[in-house]
Amino acid sequence: MRTPAAITTFSLISPAFEPGQPIPARFTCDGTDASPPLAWSGAPAGTASYVLIVHDPDAPDPEAPRRDWVHWVLYDIPAGISAIAEGASAGAGAEALPDGTREGAHDGGATGWSGPCPPRGRHRYFFELYALDAELRDLGPRATRADVERAMQGHVLGHGQLVGTYERGGR
Repeated sequence: MRTPAAITTFSLISPAFEPGQPIPARFTCDGTDASPPLAWSGAPAGTASYVLIVHDPDAPDPEAPRRDWVHWVLYDIPAGISAIAEGASAGAGAEALPDGTREGAHDGGATGWSGPCPPRGRHRYFFELYALDAELRDLGPRATRADVERAMQGHVLGHGQLVGTYERGGR
């Protein structure tokens, strides 16, 4: 089992928004709800696959959060990949995910990207990318965040994080 000190930090960015800044409306329920483009670099040697989990710890209200809402779960992203195109979620149907990539279930009960749609206040959206030393082939389709996190225990080599925010107009 790896200790936290052995986990490498690497870069995760989006050409669509700067870290800590608002996510453009086109990637939300107020726009086309397409998944944003992502890119990464500096993953550790030995990476066999990646996992991406996007979540909002501020649901439903940043002043009184009650749950951490999962917006997207991707696993078995191939090691040779270093970017996800805008609209790549199969749920959006615009672009194809990299071959071999699987989408899990988000907290809305479906698979694919479920963009920000906060009922009130400015929410934070954490894009968490994990470099693993294995693929998670034993997971079935529609795996949840909890399923993926259990399967990746002891396999995390590195982690990249990007945080964006979103607040719906007039709320």
